[in-house]
Amino acid sequence: MTPTSEPADRDEPGRLPPTPSTPAVRASDLEREQVVEALSEHATTGRLTLAELEERIGLAYRATTREELDRLVADLPSTDSASRSATEPETRRRKLTKWIVAIMGGTEKQGRWRVAERVTALAIMGGHTIDLRNAELDSDETTIVSISVMGGADIYVPDTVDVEVGGFSIMGGTGERGSTRPPRPGAPRVKILVYNVMGGTDVWRLPEETLDMPLKKAQKIAKKAH
Repeated sequence: MTPTSEPADRDEPGRLPPTPSTPAVRASDLEREQVVEALSEHATTGRLTLAELEERIGLAYRATTREELDRLVADLPSTDSASRSATEPETRRRKLTKWIVAIMGGTEKQGRWRVAERVTALAIMGGHTIDLRNAELDSDETTIVSISVMGGADIYVPDTVDVEVGGFSIMGGTGERGSTRPPRPGAPRVKILVYNVMGGTDVWRLPEETLDMPLKKAQKIAKKAH
């Protein structure tokens, strides 16, 4: 007589039955805001540039699960001071930029550079190119004072940032160009005060998709962004 075979799906002794995969836990509005707050703190300590901050914050607000939120801060240390080691070395930061001066010449601030809470840009018979796309901001509210005498400046900011432009011109002018998309709610604020005497300044709002593009190409795309 042929012995009856054991059923294929019978559990082996000492072995737990398989369990269904655990579904992802949905994220709450409060958890999204907590991640956004943590990302903003890391930006003010130089771990994230302005562009990186804006990209991650956008992903945080679109996240639907806790796992998606966790991935956004996985490469960053905890913002809870109690959890940090007392012996952890302080991250060496770039030199803070407070003044940008051009006299009968030009100055370019591009790439990754550290922006003080208040920056004064002075151009006398010269000009500036100030690109904030990959800059490190030291504060959630940054003020740039641009003074041009027979000179000028081009200032570039991501269109996700809240930009406020003020000042006055004598025999000159200030232009606001580029994207007309609204800023992200709660985004860092950049206040630009422009004073021109026989000079001119253009403030460009660039779409986030132009992050790594040359400025001339980014300008063309910005003109079409609505």
